[in-house]
Amino acid sequence: MRALYCNGKQVRLDPSFHEPTPLPDEIILNVTHCGICDTDVQLASGYMGFQGVLGHEFVGVDEYGDRYTAEINNPCRHCHWCARGLETHCPNRTVIGIFRHDGAMADRVAVPRANLHAIPESVSDHSAVFIEPLAAAFQILEQWTVFRSDKVAVLGDGKLGILCAWVLRTACENVTLIGKHLNKMALAGHDIEKILLDSASQHLAKSFDLVVDATGNPSGLETAIQLCRPRGTIVLKTTIAASHQFNLSPIVIDEITLIGSRCGPFKTAIDALQADRFPVENLIQAVYPFNQAEAAFLHASQKGSTKIILQM
Repeated sequence: MRALYCNGKQVRLDPSFHEPTPLPDEIILNVTHCGICDTDVQLASGYMGFQGVLGHEFVGVDEYGDRYTAEINNPCRHCHWCARGLETHCPNRTVIGIFRHDGAMADRVAVPRANLHAIPESVSDHSAVFIEPLAAAFQILEQWTVFRSDKVAVLGDGKLGILCAWVLRTACENVTLIGKHLNKMALAGHDIEKILLDSASQHLAKSFDLVVDATGNPSGLETAIQLCRPRGTIVLKTTIAASHQFNLSPIVIDEITLIGSRCGPFKTAIDALQADRFPVENLIQAVYPFNQAEAAFLHASQKGSTKIILQM
């Protein structure tokens, strides 16, 4: 089968990659669509030392033609972490397309049956690609109570930043999207206030109750600290391969709460897409046939790109 393989430094399309060998609790899905996200780009730059098939935002069909996506964490379901309901932090877990488990940038992928989520007929394949990142955006509301009166800032005008802004706008009135590209921020629509990063840094220091860093940039956390009020909260969504040093003392001085945030509730994301709450397909920049996967990945790696989708 075909697969987009990452050797830890770059990606290449392998036209004769080995077929997935499912574990006893796994099922084989024929992949129809797979999104390329910033985490994939970071993995290809050395993040986590991953070597294997990339891809964790996908739509696949089983032998009966039913459509599914799957949660990406594969826990052991036997350890004390799993017993406590912390399967996404199971120390024995694998992660589809990210850690010790081949992903969905291939003709076929093996996934645990317990991870499957059926995709409703009313949700298109292109929209369904956004289930995993939209669930990650909803995770913010799972981790922190956001009040209607809160002032919230989302740093980053990429796909995840806009998804986070949309989700947070359902919980509070005052959401500001902060980025470097007016054309990208325009995709967020009229309900979200938008401001360029330079202006925010100059005029909005210590202005926000909650700041979400979805920049994908090493400097994002430093900017978030500047914008967060004393005893405010920062949610960190950025995962990057690069290292960065800066002064963390303002977190102590201003008693800022820092929350790491990763995967989220798939059912909530699917319900939101089924209800057509967010125009996620506006974030799609291009759809590439899988035989052009290397060109698609290069496109997704360019600054300013939005969602790139592979169609098998």
